[in-house]
Amino acid sequence: MEAILSDPAGAVIGLDFDGTLSPIVPDPAEAVIHPKAAEVLADLGSHVLAVVIVTGRPPATVLELGPGLSDVPGLVVLGHYGFERWEHGRVSAPPPPAGVPRTEAELPLLLDSLGVEGVTVEDKGRAVAVHTRRSPDPDGTLAKLREPLAKLAEKHSLVVEPGRYVLELRPPGMDKGQALSLFLAERVARSVLFAGDDLGDLAAYDAVEASNLPGVTVCSGSAEVTALAERADIVVDGPEGVVALLGELASAFSRP
Repeated sequence: MEAILSDPAGAVIGLDFDGTLSPIVPDPAEAVIHPKAAEVLADLGSHVLAVVIVTGRPPATVLELGPGLSDVPGLVVLGHYGFERWEHGRVSAPPPPAGVPRTEAELPLLLDSLGVEGVTVEDKGRAVAVHTRRSPDPDGTLAKLREPLAKLAEKHSLVVEPGRYVLELRPPGMDKGQALSLFLAERVARSVLFAGDDLGDLAAYDAVEASNLPGVTVCSGSAEVTALAERADIVVDGPEGVVALLGELASAFSRP
C-alpha cells in the first residue's frame, strides 16, 4: 500500500465486479454497481496507471450495470476472464466457442431430469452460468448439480468455475489470474491492488503474489465465502467497504 501511495502513476487497481463493485442479488441482471463506485473510480483513474475490472461478465453487461464506468479515465474491462476486452469504447475478442451454445441447449433437459427447483440459467455469451440462489435448498441443489454439470462441460470441452451459489461453464485457457498477469506485464506496472469476493478471484490473488510487485489483496467480505478473507491482506464489508477503501485511496492521492 505504501508503494501505491508513493507512486500512484505506477499502480494498477484491479477489481472484480459482482460482489465487489456491485451487490450479490437473486437476479444477476439487477446487480447494479454501487452508486458511488463510478465517481470514486473516475477520481482514482486520474491518478493511477490503470483501473481494470476483471470479471466473468461480458464487458457490455458490466457497462450496462455500471452507469458512469465508461467515463472513468483509462478504464479497461477484461470480460469473460480476459477473453473479451473493452477499452476506449471498443470491444475486442476472438470468435465465441462452439461448446457454449451447445451446452446451453442441453441444459434445460438435464435440469429437468434432475428434478431441481428454482434454478436459473444465465446466458453470458462466452459462458453459461447455472444459479441456485433462488432454489428452496441452494446448497443442496448446488451439490446435486456439480457432477452432472462437470460431465456436460467436459463433453463440450468446457470447464466449470464454481462461485457463490453458481456453477459457470466456460472455455478453458484463461482465468482472472492469467488475465491480470498479462495486463500487469503489458502496462509495466510497479505496484498492484486487486479486490474480489469469490473463489474465481483466488487466481487473481495468486497473480498478485507471483508478480513480484508490491501488491495488496482486498476481500469484499461476505458470510457466503470465507476462503478469500483467509488469504487477503485487507478485508472490508462488501461493496460498500470496497468503495470506501478506494475512496480513501483517491483522497490520499489528492492531498498536497
